[in-house]
Amino acid sequence: MSKAEQTRQLIIEKTASLFNKNGYAGTSLSDITAATGLTKGSIYGNFKNKEEVVVAVFKHSSGELSKKMGEAIATENKAYNQLIAFTDFYRNNWSPIFEKGGCPLLNSAIEADDAMPFMKTTVQHSFVNWAERVAKIIELGIEKKEFNKEINPKDYANTFIMLIEGGILLSKLANKPDNLYLALNRVVKIINEEIVE
Repeated sequence: MSKAEQTRQLIIEKTASLFNKNGYAGTSLSDITAATGLTKGSIYGNFKNKEEVVVAVFKHSSGELSKKMGEAIATENKAYNQLIAFTDFYRNNWSPIFEKGGCPLLNSAIEADDAMPFMKTTVQHSFVNWAERVAKIIELGIEKKEFNKEINPKDYANTFIMLIEGGILLSKLANKPDNLYLALNRVVKIINEEIVE
């Protein structure tokens, strides 16, 4: 990496948790300089404006989450086990996710809806990718005759995301994982009762 790329990466990594906790709109340039130890000139020497920082930080945060989730799923061969690994990822990682301010996709979706319309397409794209990843696992299970061929993989993928994100939201508010576990248990019940052949 060049020095400029290293500086950009430093800015992204040092501010990721800050943006996720305080919100993109609620994080000032002063907050960014305090977190990074860099000057305003340094920040704007590497990013055109705050919006560019916001997009880069979101892509980094959502990419890290996706990578870790992918690693958890990749340890399994059967589609059923991959879906369970998907739920276990959240069951096993709720604490570090909460410590960093919660799910970056959920937090960004709330802000992008009204406060940051420039982010809406990027956030939508992340949710679409997430749903496609889960739908592909279900499609694989259908192909291997593990899962009911009559189900709609995209509908189930979106349902799982809605349940999990709602569980994260309520658990984050209560500062304990009970509602997330409730949502994950419901996802597993749906897998066992509606998806498995």
